[in-house]
Amino acid sequence: MTYLVVIIILALIFDFINGFHDAANSIATIVSTKVLTPIQAVIWAAFFNFVAFFIFKDHAVANTIGKTVHSQFVTLDVILAGIIAAILWNLLTWWYGIPSSSSHTLIGGFAGAAVTHAFMNNNGLSIPDVVEMDKITKTILFIFIAPIMGMVISMFITLVTIIQNIWKRVAIICLAAVGTFILFNSLEQKKLSENLTKFYHIEELKHEVFIHPELQIKLDSALLNVAASKPLLKDYDQLGAKQIAHQIASNIDTNANESKLAKDLEMADNSLISWGIMFVIFIFICVYVYVEKVKTPNAFNVARMFKKLQLVSSAAFSIGHGGNDSQKVMGIIAAAMIANGNITDMKQMPDWVPLACYAAIGIGTLSGGWKIIKTMGSKITKVTPLEGVSAESAGALTLFMTEQMGIPVSTTHTITGSIIGVGATKRLSAVRWGVTVSLLWAWVLTIPISAAVAALTYYVISLVR
Repeated sequence: MTYLVVIIILALIFDFINGFHDAANSIATIVSTKVLTPIQAVIWAAFFNFVAFFIFKDHAVANTIGKTVHSQFVTLDVILAGIIAAILWNLLTWWYGIPSSSSHTLIGGFAGAAVTHAFMNNNGLSIPDVVEMDKITKTILFIFIAPIMGMVISMFITLVTIIQNIWKRVAIICLAAVGTFILFNSLEQKKLSENLTKFYHIEELKHEVFIHPELQIKLDSALLNVAASKPLLKDYDQLGAKQIAHQIASNIDTNANESKLAKDLEMADNSLISWGIMFVIFIFICVYVYVEKVKTPNAFNVARMFKKLQLVSSAAFSIGHGGNDSQKVMGIIAAAMIANGNITDMKQMPDWVPLACYAAIGIGTLSGGWKIIKTMGSKITKVTPLEGVSAESAGALTLFMTEQMGIPVSTTHTITGSIIGVGATKRLSAVRWGVTVSLLWAWVLTIPISAAVAALTYYVISLVR
């Protein structure tokens, strides 16, 4: 038990380091544009890091991290080696002011230690036998996809914002808002369907019995119908799903724990995020109309408008940062508790785990991270309040979307891509591509280097224990 406590403490220390290492991500632009002082900015960011605890309920990213390695190769030694490697690499990159990814450091460390453990204790294994390659592949792909998403969205926001005709601008924003709402709703429906499928063990049954194609269509339709309506549990059309599932195999759990199902479905509900995004968009529209139609639209008023809007956009990005990065440590702590026998499934994670993780990253953000702020806030491109709003809004949307997909992305990569996007909107030469290429190398090397450090750390631990 003492060993587990040590691992949990180290995991929270990593979360704290993640906070001050990645603090620059959410406050670099707001500090460089002098909207807030550095002290005000870190307090602002830390507060909204913790607010994320009340917004993100499904912990999809934590689930992905915890299941990166096949369960039979997850031991407390593996987790300890992975955390130590992640802490070492994070501190090294912070010292040199390199905005590397804390997320990928943790994933690389976890995977590297597990592979070393497996190869030292088993013969004839390959890497896919040890780690979940689908999750690793998605994570690696999003090293490149996440910054591209941030870049494209920030370019779109910037180009729409500089449209002179206010009503044309508002119309485009409204269309984009509708599209965003539909996208998040579809992600929610997918989660609801997946949770129901897992609850009724449908995927397991598919491997055990033959399912007639017509029956499969009915089953999928029933699951979607259950997922489509989100009132109280008593209003779910459970009977239809249960009756069809019962035809597949007699071992379906028709007397399943309904409170557990209610919790699973509730966790998939992202309406708070969706309506929150719509509310922020509404604020933007109201501010635009007020400044440009109610008040006299001069340069001073417009500049002050964007400085105030940057408070909103940076808060949104800090929420995304807290929600995305805290979950990675949750996944590691839950994996350690499973390996130690305290719980048997990620969904049994105690409530104190997410609370502690969100608190740790918030306190870490309060500690600063000034070296990386300089790189993020000025070395890539010079950022104005307008561009700060665009970059932070794009970064926040990207983080919200990837969290809903359960993909652990880097807040560093995301905001970097967003900053590049606003710089490229002015002109391609406005971006310091030399700095960008250096950052890209740091991103690509993070997973293999942290995996190698974790492998060496695990070897040392195995000699000592």
